[in-house]
Amino acid sequence: MNYEIKGGSMPVAICYLNSGDKIVSESGAMGWMSDNIIMDSNMKGGLFKSIGRSLSGESLFLNTFTCSGNVGKIAFPCSVPGRIMAKELQPNESIICQKGAFMAAEDSVSLNIHFKKRFSSGLFGGEGFILQRITGPGTVLLEFDGHVEELNLNPGEIIKVDTGHVAAFEPSVNFDIEMVKGLKNIFFGGEGLFLTTLTGPGKVYLQTMPLQNLAGKLSFYLNTGSTNLRD
Repeated sequence: MNYEIKGGSMPVAICYLNSGDKIVSESGAMGWMSDNIIMDSNMKGGLFKSIGRSLSGESLFLNTFTCSGNVGKIAFPCSVPGRIMAKELQPNESIICQKGAFMAAEDSVSLNIHFKKRFSSGLFGGEGFILQRITGPGTVLLEFDGHVEELNLNPGEIIKVDTGHVAAFEPSVNFDIEMVKGLKNIFFGGEGLFLTTLTGPGKVYLQTMPLQNLAGKLSFYLNTGSTNLRD
């Protein structure tokens, strides 16, 4: 699949399909497309796989776009300020992502749910018990919030991350949760009760502006404005 990613803080991925090529996207992800692209909404993989996708933050139905002739063009714009990352996966190569990260992929890519190994990680991790596991072969387009920092962790190397800033990581990375130490840190540190620990080896992707954090900031100002209006 040929593609290009344009734009700054609100990027768009433009994909070019040859006749017969197919690309699958999350429901509502398409921005515009040429007249020779045919759309079909379906439960890709069947009912149970579709339910699993919905549990991992995606829609029950996916859209399959097929080029009917010549070269077709289809665009997938970013829904919030952030980054679109294209990941080319080899056969059986996977990446673990946060909920809602999937944007679009070649038809050969498989999208499944991924359960965290420890229940405590899901209960306190802030991103829910279920993540997305995306497996090749093929190219997948992922959408993250804000700037994305890529880190390569060595075997046994640990990085501690505030809740929500984990965008994606390779399956070789161990994901766990630990409680913040010290009563003063818990009550006055402003970082919550728990931190995510990522242990190498493997690559991790950290996002600077989790959508839930942005929503919380906007909600504070909107509520303040509403109070002033009532007064």
